[in-house]
Amino acid sequence: MKSAILDEFARHHGVSLTRPSPDNVEVPISDKTKRKLLAALNVDLTVARGLPDGGLKRARKGSAKTTVAKSYVPQFLENSRVWGISTQLYELRSARNWGIGDCEDLVDLIGTARPLGADFIGLTPLHAPFLADPDRCSPYEPSNRQLLNPLYIAVDKVPGFQSEPELEKRPQELRMTKLVDYVGVAHTKYSALRRIWRSWQSEAVHRPALGRDEFIDFVKERGEVLRLHALFEAISSTMSRSGRGTGWTTWPAEYQSATSPAVAQFCRDHDDDVNFHMWLQWLAHRQLMRAAQAARDAGLKVGLYLDLAVGEAVDGSATWSDPDVYIAGATIGSPPDPNATEGQDWHLAALHPSAIAAGRNSPYRRMVNAAMRYAGAIRIDHAAALRRLFLVPLDCGPDGGGYVDYPQADLLRILAQASGQYRCLVIGEALGMLPDGLEEDLAEARILSCRILSYERDQDGFKPAAAYPKLALACISTHDHQTLAGWWRGADIRARAEHGIVPSDLTERHVEERKEERRDLRQALVEAGANSQSDFRLKPRPRKR
Repeated sequence: MKSAILDEFARHHGVSLTRPSPDNVEVPISDKTKRKLLAALNVDLTVARGLPDGGLKRARKGSAKTTVAKSYVPQFLENSRVWGISTQLYELRSARNWGIGDCEDLVDLIGTARPLGADFIGLTPLHAPFLADPDRCSPYEPSNRQLLNPLYIAVDKVPGFQSEPELEKRPQELRMTKLVDYVGVAHTKYSALRRIWRSWQSEAVHRPALGRDEFIDFVKERGEVLRLHALFEAISSTMSRSGRGTGWTTWPAEYQSATSPAVAQFCRDHDDDVNFHMWLQWLAHRQLMRAAQAARDAGLKVGLYLDLAVGEAVDGSATWSDPDVYIAGATIGSPPDPNATEGQDWHLAALHPSAIAAGRNSPYRRMVNAAMRYAGAIRIDHAAALRRLFLVPLDCGPDGGGYVDYPQADLLRILAQASGQYRCLVIGEALGMLPDGLEEDLAEARILSCRILSYERDQDGFKPAAAYPKLALACISTHDHQTLAGWWRGADIRARAEHGIVPSDLTERHVEERKEERRDLRQALVEAGANSQSDFRLKPRPRKR
């Protein structure tokens, strides 16, 4: 295929012909990359042969700009500001939890926050992980974004729980660890929950308070998404015990498809295990709904503010349950930039651009619903994905990847519809290398911007607060940024150098730039009315004209 035809074919299917370099200069992607990305999109290149000149261009007509759908914004944000506390639920410790923060701790935190004047509690993703591999615990590489993490169940609040001597000693030991002992926590919680499950099944028939009918209704409402996730967890646990891995890509071939006869037989043979995992999801749902209600009862204007991961694990429940809606030949990443000169491959599965918004109950709508039903606000991690994603073919490095377009108008419309239904704010984390006009489009769609202090600089230094957009979430840092103290010390610069993410000459330049940034921050604080302590006494940097 001639390069010109390949280029036209790539453009037609949303593949950008260039990507940025670390110097933020657009460089062309190779023909090899174009072919690999098109193959990952399931495009048959042979159909391009013999097309008349301009045939693909005609196929793209009808994409004129339409009215942007607007997401829900509560009236109180038009004239006032609110603030809240952001945390990772797993890091909370209390006198009663089992070594990891849980939904009951969240209720307690809400009760602490409101008297201080807070109006929301922000949390990193609560998506379902790999229960059979507790150490695989990143909330940003979930197994499935439509389900919840059962590790956050407060076991002592589950109907039917009875304390035992061992269940008084072991949680105390887990609370004393410096870091979360995910393996210990998971083993202790799931052993206790299994015991409750065995007694719950018989007792729930006779005790309405245990919620048997509510559980049955929950299973019916959540349908195949819930059943297949529970089935995945049951198979994953079995495969893990036999040494075949918890992710489906390492399972025997007959188990790699959710529709295979072997999987159907497994489901029949392990019906109790499947029901147990559905029950865990019901418990997590009940407890998170209770926390959301506690926030409303306490008068928090926003309530829970939940984060959405940009993708899912390539070998998790989501891609196993519904493989046709995911891209199989490439993963989500990021192009080379000044802070990662080789680029990044996040090894996350991406929804296919032709499937993500398809149908009334599209994959994107289901994922958004799964968060909004509990939240007064959601934050979309890497909101640039509403316009485009950087995809890395499986056998390439990030420098062999490229951008692929996504149906922005359709995704914004889904967000607007869902946010209106649930009366839920939408916040878009759009940082780094952004496509032209994206920030303006998000603002027009009434999606709040995310403003992180260290990014809010221009040639004159740090921007004053008055320069921030009116509809914005402003913060000092986030889960994946350095703390203010770390930023001040340059810990992030040292970490990038130690891990070989940037070369030594660039590190030296970053160190010098940080000195100027610290000076700018001091000056901005003084100009904002901060007390002129000794730490701020220095000669101001001249403003550039």
